[in-house]
Amino acid sequence: MTFEDVLRWQGMSRALERRLEDEGRAEGEWCTPEECTCGGGGPAGTAGADEGIPAEGWVNGEAIPAEAWASGDLHALHGSPELGEAPTTAGARAGAPAVTPGSDAAPRVPGAELLEKPLNRRRALGTLFGTLFAGTQAAGACTSLIPLDEDKKEEILLDWQDKLKGNFRRMTDAEKAETIHRLERLARLRRGVDLNITTTDAPEGVLFGYAFNISKCKGYRECVAACVKENNQDRRTGIQYIRIFEMEGSEVDFEHATAEYQHDVPAEGHLYLGTQCFQCGSPPCVEVCPVGATWKEPDGIVVIDYDWCIGCRYCIAACPYWARRFNWGEPEIPTEEINPNQHYLGNRLRRKGCVEKCTFCIQRSRVGRLPACAEACPTGARVFGNLLDPDSEIRWVLENKQVFRLKADLGTDPQFFYYMD
Repeated sequence: MTFEDVLRWQGMSRALERRLEDEGRAEGEWCTPEECTCGGGGPAGTAGADEGIPAEGWVNGEAIPAEAWASGDLHALHGSPELGEAPTTAGARAGAPAVTPGSDAAPRVPGAELLEKPLNRRRALGTLFGTLFAGTQAAGACTSLIPLDEDKKEEILLDWQDKLKGNFRRMTDAEKAETIHRLERLARLRRGVDLNITTTDAPEGVLFGYAFNISKCKGYRECVAACVKENNQDRRTGIQYIRIFEMEGSEVDFEHATAEYQHDVPAEGHLYLGTQCFQCGSPPCVEVCPVGATWKEPDGIVVIDYDWCIGCRYCIAACPYWARRFNWGEPEIPTEEINPNQHYLGNRLRRKGCVEKCTFCIQRSRVGRLPACAEACPTGARVFGNLLDPDSEIRWVLENKQVFRLKADLGTDPQFFYYMD
């Protein structure tokens, strides 16, 4: 069945509903000879037989003019409430040969085999549309009167197919590949951009960790700018995963700190400390998600399936580090600023109503690159690596520096460490 067929049958269904309502006839009620000229007034096989209407086909003993059959005009299709019963001799109109629906002589229309079942009119049409995938039906409801070009039709179908996909963790490899192809095609149709979306799995023998040297951070916030650009964050609302706090004195004091400073940095007598998602070993955000939209990967990164997220924001309430962000509106990113190198569980384009967060730049870290923030830091304050590798830089920091973690007493086991020279 083609897209045009769907739109046509959608309109026919509506026309039938309106006709039944206008005539004040309940479902399953019959028309009578006094009401119409179709010769109704009895079950199929006894409806009128003296009108001699030239017919292209018959439905329940009603002669359907050729032009009505070809155009799908439902004004010719009322009479008995049953669709698709084979007429009898008594039900044929004089001078009009009866043609049984489904025979070689009968013209076929899309979905006719469903209409030949003994169902009432509304239910028969409902059964027909139940065989069509939901995306095409909804598209017809919205665009039945608007001509669509081929690209727009494809976009509508792909969009509804995408809405019906499952949770990423339950997809087969084939389903993942199909999903990625669909998302890349949608981006091309909607934004004119060519994306490279990956689903790279967690590498074996790797547990990612982060260390932040408070002594070296000067508050430039180059890491923040790099993170926004790399991870396709909303430019309209200014969502940021990283916050750099300015604190007066030489001690960590969040109560009197600010992340909204607008003066030249570094300011004398101040220190700077950055926060983001700490990829907790026991993440409370994962525990409270009612739909399993967020989970911890084997390499320690806590991820979100954005299309599975229902936007309840329980995870935001549960996180003690204010690491998650919610899209209250549709994210806006200039087309020329979209980063095309994306990971399905990382920096791919998000939608309104979902939560997002730092993933240690999963699209980079899983292929051996540093997160964008660590790469952009001009002072070397950020150290990233594999906690399971005894020769990694972060292991050297943990073994040779006095490190601490924020709110470690909560039992969240954050994989983000702070130290000073």
